[in-house]
Amino acid sequence: MDKNTRDALRQVAATGQAPDTPSAVAPAARAAQRLQFSTNGIPSGNRMELWEHHNAKALLPLDIRTIDDSPLRARELSLRYGSLRFAGVRGSAQVVERNERFIRQHPTGVVAICFALEGETFFFHRDGNESLKPGQAIIYDADLPFMRGFSKGLKELVLTIPRDDYMELSGGTSLVRPQVVDFNQGTEANQQMRALARLVSDSLAERVSGDPVPAVCPEGAALDMLGLLASGGRDGPGPGHLFAARNYIEEHLHDPGLDITGICSAIGVSERQLSRIFAAAGEPPASFIRERRLGKAREVLIDPVHGSRSVGRIAGELGFASQSYFTRAFKARFGIAPLALRREALGGTDT
Repeated sequence: MDKNTRDALRQVAATGQAPDTPSAVAPAARAAQRLQFSTNGIPSGNRMELWEHHNAKALLPLDIRTIDDSPLRARELSLRYGSLRFAGVRGSAQVVERNERFIRQHPTGVVAICFALEGETFFFHRDGNESLKPGQAIIYDADLPFMRGFSKGLKELVLTIPRDDYMELSGGTSLVRPQVVDFNQGTEANQQMRALARLVSDSLAERVSGDPVPAVCPEGAALDMLGLLASGGRDGPGPGHLFAARNYIEEHLHDPGLDITGICSAIGVSERQLSRIFAAAGEPPASFIRERRLGKAREVLIDPVHGSRSVGRIAGELGFASQSYFTRAFKARFGIAPLALRREALGGTDT
């Protein structure tokens, strides 16, 4: 991927608009090439060969074997956005390997990031070994020898990026050994990595639901986050921090204590820097929080599942100081009072 294309994609992810330059080749969001695999219905004797073949095509070539004599069970959905690949993988107990001989025969030229969702795994490499628990991710060069084992099976998200692109994002720093990062371990979670995991997960979910084109530009957003992670934030606040901040806000909409100070602390920027990041995207952070809370309130109000929840309760759960303030803000945003919207949507409910 050339630098102009990469920069265009990253601007699209941050602002939703392509830059006004001749080099802007990236749409706001484009459909991904989709590949899917499942061992369901495949004779047990053919499963391993077809599983390896699929992975070589969809992600990267792997030497795979089961731990015992049980038939392999596996399924995978993968998406290709330009040079980036996203995948959701499930499988029974197995070992995957790329040793030196295998790498010479099947070079990939990619860096992989695996987000463990279920099951513990070991990762052997030439400098030692790592043990991954759910909520941890590992970043590694797929052309350096490794072996991964899943004794209880696996459920994980995977992202791959060409090594040359990763090195440019990192400022030329090679990934000489695997890196383990927490993305779902409470207060220790890396918010940038957490946002990246959510981006991959949401992109896969949109494809499962049948949405042909995602709401954001996954390729550009992923490059933003990878640039921030690979560089260690050396380039200062930028689009990667914006995506992490938005993700943090989305996950804390129901927290009455959600405020600018907490967001800054979570993603590692100052309040002034956060204001500049959001200003570049066209909306102050406080306005973004209010807009997302109002949007979430609207979703709840028109959902029959939540028909018994009062307007006051919904307002309180989304951090509004009072029902009257919520009603005024909601009507100003949507042109209709919350209770009137509920009656219109649910046919007469008056709570």
